[in-house]
Amino acid sequence: MPALSEPGRSGGAEGNERLTVITGTVLLILLAAEGFTILRLSSLLTLHFFLGMLLLGPVALKAGSVTYRFFRYYSGNEPYRRKGPPHPLLRILGPFIMLLTIGVFGSGVILGLVGPSARQPWLLLHKATFILWFGAMAIHVLAYIRRLPRLLSAEARGGTPAIGGRGVRLSLLTASLAAGLVIALLTVHDVGVWQTSGFLTHHGHHHRIG
Repeated sequence: MPALSEPGRSGGAEGNERLTVITGTVLLILLAAEGFTILRLSSLLTLHFFLGMLLLGPVALKAGSVTYRFFRYYSGNEPYRRKGPPHPLLRILGPFIMLLTIGVFGSGVILGLVGPSARQPWLLLHKATFILWFGAMAIHVLAYIRRLPRLLSAEARGGTPAIGGRGVRLSLLTASLAAGLVIALLTVHDVGVWQTSGFLTHHGHHHRIG
């Protein structure tokens, strides 16, 4: 990722932080919508599945920006070292959130592809990782949410001093959403087998599928 290592083009460590923040904000909005569909999954299953697939793009982008910061910090890059590491609790929690995110979304994608007839053990894994992931993410969001208004405002204004790479950040976010949209459009038809199987009617609507 050579472009991300050039402060003039990407904003360096500050630009990486802003990319993480704006991507995280988009994720919060989409995840809130996804969470709402869980409350009425029997009638909102298609939307639930569609949003789950759409989220794959920005989830991958945020994971990439966080991993890049981790790599630059521990490889001794001075701007990243000056910004310092996250709080020790969040440093410990980070790898678990990454693994749980893979578990939640990976098992959701597999469930959508294999259908209700082969749902186990993927449904159990999906439910278990979601519960753990939700708890870990609540801690993560509460730890960072106070910084969001300041960083989002600075990004919208261009910042003082200006941080380069706004176009790069916007392009990366747009590309991640576009990639997620393509995945969602190509796979949303797979939800049909869940709707016609009678699984949700028989087992209730509290199972999270996509």
